[in-house]
Amino acid sequence: MLEVSGLSASLSGRPILHDITLKAAPGTVTAIVGPNGSGKTTLLRALTGDLPYQGAARLNGLEVQGTPARRMAAIRAVLSQATELAFPFTVDEVVRLGLTAGVQGAGVPRGGPDLPARALERVGLAGYGGRDVQRLSGGEQARVHLARVLVQVWEPVTDQGPRWLFLDEPVAALDIGHQLTVMGLARAYADAGGGVVAVMHDLNLSAMFADHIALLLDGRMLAQGAPAEVLTDAHLSRAYGCAVRVNAAPARGPWLVPQAMAV
Repeated sequence: MLEVSGLSASLSGRPILHDITLKAAPGTVTAIVGPNGSGKTTLLRALTGDLPYQGAARLNGLEVQGTPARRMAAIRAVLSQATELAFPFTVDEVVRLGLTAGVQGAGVPRGGPDLPARALERVGLAGYGGRDVQRLSGGEQARVHLARVLVQVWEPVTDQGPRWLFLDEPVAALDIGHQLTVMGLARAYADAGGGVVAVMHDLNLSAMFADHIALLLDGRMLAQGAPAEVLTDAHLSRAYGCAVRVNAAPARGPWLVPQAMAV
């Protein structure tokens, strides 16, 4: 269980998050949504131990702040918005970085020696292992790092309990087909007993794949709960500062509705 209470955080001395309370359970996908500047990424950074905070944030009973990074790496993996590499690593070398992090304190994963290749296949990059990461497209690089994260916590549940994926805008650089693939992976991970917490901008994908949605506005929790409870005309119009109608097609022009892939 992820349990957050009274969490506040600042950046460069400026308060960003104010008294956040949130719960996320293993076996579920939790989407953190809200307008630009609402504090979504800052909240994820606090929840993963990358940013100091006041209050409490416990993951599997461990206070995130103060728990050794090695121990946290054994139970959760983090996909940042962007990861820059200064050297020409191959795809396989990048993915194996996740394997190194994942075995710390958790034993050798049961995925076997071909685990990196299996992870690449799962994200649609089978056969890419020998390629230079820096020569890939932005979307391909994003999926390489997703494979790295998957390898780190490949088994959603171990003897030590559930494991977690923390994803910051995991579909931002992807086309619609790969967006559905990535969200399907997140859904499958949760269905297998792991926990997923994802910062999202796409409200339609959030509604399709998330069990729980946390809507932030100005660093405060505006609403949280099941998608139907949070994604309402009133909540979204207030959060985004424009008129929003849920489940209503536009008066003119085409309307694209992606269909979830079978997982």
